[in-house]
Amino acid sequence: MWFWSDDQLEQLGEFLAGHGLCGPTVTAGAIGDGHSNLTFLVSDGRSRVVVRRPPPPPLPPGAHDVLREARLLAALASTDVPTPRVLATAAAGELVDVPVFVMDFVDGTVITESTPAPGDDVALRRRIGESLVDSLAALHGVAWRAVGLDDFGKPEGFNRRQLRRMRSLIAIDGSIPKSFTPLDDWLLSHTPPQSAISIVHNDFRIGNTIIDLTVGRVAAVLDWELATIGDPLADLGYLLASWPVQGEPVVPTAAMGTAVLEAGYPSRAVLLDRYADRTGADLSGLNWYAALAMYKLAALYEYSRRRFEEGVGDPYYDDPKFVASFLDAGERLAGIFS
Repeated sequence: MWFWSDDQLEQLGEFLAGHGLCGPTVTAGAIGDGHSNLTFLVSDGRSRVVVRRPPPPPLPPGAHDVLREARLLAALASTDVPTPRVLATAAAGELVDVPVFVMDFVDGTVITESTPAPGDDVALRRRIGESLVDSLAALHGVAWRAVGLDDFGKPEGFNRRQLRRMRSLIAIDGSIPKSFTPLDDWLLSHTPPQSAISIVHNDFRIGNTIIDLTVGRVAAVLDWELATIGDPLADLGYLLASWPVQGEPVVPTAAMGTAVLEAGYPSRAVLLDRYADRTGADLSGLNWYAALAMYKLAALYEYSRRRFEEGVGDPYYDDPKFVASFLDAGERLAGIFS
């Protein structure tokens, strides 16, 4: 985990004070799981803000672009999608050697392995699940051109491009690992036409939201670093891939949301029905998108595992069983029994 040096903390305090946010003497503590961009709660003892920055270099080209993330959040500020408000940005070299942005501290709870609420409050858990789906539907309903995101992504050919990009991450001498081949072949041969075009979060799961437990509502959706313009069903497939079900093997992303196994949280079928009601989307081909989510996660974890082996990555990814679990889950969704 990267931390702020004393000199950097002093510079950060001066930067925040200059924007009237807090400081000039501040403390900074890491929050979140630390496996993507790094997020810090910064305080002067009275005011609190959240500062987000990339992990230390070297970084893959185009990855961890926090200023792009800040641009998206600023665009969503005028919509019904619950997001933190962007307060300030700093280009690389302006504050530290990487770009940084500052956003509101949103009070609430990040739910992962359990819900910090009475176990018999099933109505609260139902509302949380419903609000999660409603937030996703609201995102997919945003008129993305109207909020200034015309050039934010290349939506045409999104599904095949997602596959090509993941293949490029893990290919060695032009070939992907043999363990990826069955699912890769199935996804390529069954690629559906694009269902629609919308903003796509690309990491939408319960653990990437802040929940207001007083009402059972999503107060903010977090971690937008992978967001783009593409097929909205990619988000819904990913949500299902991260929504564990009793009796099924739990992949690492679903392990970050085992709270939804508690009584009251909607089933996958209920989530899908609510999303379809809100959006009018045809969900008959959703298994392809859920299998794609598993393939993408397997590729990202494999890429990150290799980076760790090279001495520049996060040790969290070291276990090769993570990759195998995603591929197995994707093959089950695809009906492949290799």
